[in-house]
Amino acid sequence: MGSRTIPADQINLRLILVSGKTKEFLFSPSESAGDIAQFVFDNWPHEWADEGVSKAEILRLIYHGRFLHGNVTLGALGLPTGKTCVMHLVPRENLPEPNSQDQRQKSKGGTSSCCSASCSIL
Repeated sequence: MGSRTIPADQINLRLILVSGKTKEFLFSPSESAGDIAQFVFDNWPHEWADEGVSKAEILRLIYHGRFLHGNVTLGALGLPTGKTCVMHLVPRENLPEPNSQDQRQKSKGGTSSCCSASCSIL
C-alpha cells in the first residue's frame, strides 16, 4: 500500500473484517457510526463481495474493543483528523448488553466487595 495523502479535515478509517480483509475510507469528524455503516454498505468494496450483508443496519463498528452506537460521531471519539484510524466492521443484529462490564465498573468504585470492616491483618 502506498501512502496516500489524507486531507487535514478528514479521518482515514481503515476497516477490518473478521476475515482480516481491510479497506480504507475517508470520513469527516461529524459523521456517525450509522452514517459510516450506510456509506460502506452503499459502496461495498468488490474485494469484499463474498462477505456482503443484506442491509446496512446490521453493520457494527468496533473501536478499542467496544461496539459503537449508531449516533456516536468520529469527532466525539476524539479521532485525529489527517490521520488513519483502525476499526473493525462486523455484521451483527444487536449490540451486546452492557450489564457485565457495567457491573465490573461499579464494583471498582467505592469499597471492595471482598473485604469489609471485619477484615483484620495479623
